Amino acid sequence: MSAYADAIARRFGDVGPSGEGVEDNAFVRQVLSRKTVRRYSEKIPDENLLDVLIAASLSASAKSDFQQASILRVRDTAKRAAIGALFPAMPWIANAPVFIVFLGDARRLQRIGEMRGKPVRNGTLEGLFNASVDAALVMQTMILCAESAGLGVCPISVIRNEIDKVAAVLGLPDLVFPIAGLCLGYPQTEGHVSLRLPRPATTHLDCYDDSGLVAAIDDYDRRRDARHAIPREQQRSNAEFGEVVFYGWSEDKARQAAKAEGAAFPPYLRSHGFSFD
Repeated sequence: MSAYADAIARRFGDVGPSGEGVEDNAFVRQVLSRKTVRRYSEKIPDENLLDVLIAASLSASAKSDFQQASILRVRDTAKRAAIGALFPAMPWIANAPVFIVFLGDARRLQRIGEMRGKPVRNGTLEGLFNASVDAALVMQTMILCAESAGLGVCPISVIRNEIDKVAAVLGLPDLVFPIAGLCLGYPQTEGHVSLRLPRPATTHLDCYDDSGLVAAIDDYDRRRDARHAIPREQQRSNAEFGEVVFYGWSEDKARQAAKAEGAAFPPYLRSHGFSFD
């Protein structure tokens, strides 16, 4: 059995490759076994460790070396409380030992253009996309590095749903926007490995082919329900869609996506320097 077989089985539970013959790599095994953590111990991460993790995260790849990501650590307790109050179902936003917001920063490149007398207009769709990807890469690098140091994390993308209020708390200027927050601290509980979609549904060879999606999703729903079923009381929008006997992952995600989130995000971007041209 390969060094990765158990971790791959817990993560996917499918019949795909299990890493047979691949040399053991502790970091890869850790990534395969990673968990989202929402409960943290009272131990506060060392400031020097946080400095190193921030440096490591900013070492992520960047589109054309434009480096359009910024990191904003929210340490002020009043600001933490203000953001947390917007999302009462997520008390870990205010209670986690560390809360960081990752920003797509299209502003800096435009300012550099002004400094050098060049006509840089970075509020385009390309500018938005590049800054978003840069910030996402920085955040994911932070996640993996923090977990390798024994910390647990929980990304908070919901802050975009209240973008006007969050941006006001953080004092964000035009062309700077949050992609997500990140709670960080030492885990209080172990958590669980979330079962991911079967790899044949998400990986393709030479061309995109989703002809087997229906069967793959049905199988995934059943396996995921057997491992961590969604309680009946957590079914979404029953008044609109009705209560169902079997409520799998795909039913839950379809209902969630049918109620579009982030409605405030596009108008916020348009009013803060982005044209989407």
